[in-house]
Parts: sequence; structure tokens; C-alpha cells
Amino acid sequence: MSKLDILVAPDPRLKLTSQPVPVVDDTIRRLMDDMLETMYAAPGIGLAAPQVGKPIRVIVVDLADKGEEPQPYRMVNPKIVDASEDLRVTNEGCLSVQISMPTSSAPTPSPSNIRTKTAKSTR
Repeated sequence: MSKLDILVAPDPRLKLTSQPVPVVDDTIRRLMDDMLETMYAAPGIGLAAPQVGKPIRVIVVDLADKGEEPQPYRMVNPKIVDASEDLRVTNEGCLSVQISMPTSSAPTPSPSNIRTKTAKSTR
């Protein structure tokens, strides 16, 4: 695995439209492993491929609490198919912003629950 460079806003590559991934192959699996290593080192809880200069629909997330074993989740071509109407407000940050401003986060309302559909990965 390799640690990748995280793009920092206002890098214009962060605004590119991400393309769907046609097939989950070893290259995509390796990218997701590298993204996880990069995310953990940052440290963060989520990282999208555009943040490492790859304008494709790939996301990695790990919501394990401190002291828990890592619980990495890899998503390819994610799509939100359902979202609860009730919102919760949590302090959220962004690794593409936090690199230049380590204390930046903001209260952000988001659905309490979502259901996603993703391409199947053999991991």
C-alpha cells in the first residue's frame, strides 16, 4: 500500500465530475487500499477518490470508534437510494480543507440514516 497526496481546496480537480467505475479490478482494489492508508494517516474517517486526484466514483470510510478494530468500508459507484427525513447535526470536516486548516469543521445537518447501493467488490 502507498500513501497518496490529498488535494487541497481550491484545487480545481476537486470540482471535476467523477466518472462511474466500469469494473472493480485489482487497480481499483489497490486504489481503495491506498486511500484507506492515506485516510488513516491524515487522520480521517472518509476519503473520496477525487480528493486524491482520481475523478472516479470511489469512497472509503471507517466509522470505528477509538480503541475499536478498524472497520473499513469500500464503496464503488455509491448511490444514496433512501434517506431519512429526520436530520442530525454533527461536526464534520473535510481532509481537503483540514490539511490547510487543521481545526476546520462545521456543524452539518444530514439524514440520521441513509441506504446506499454500490457496485460489488470482492473484498
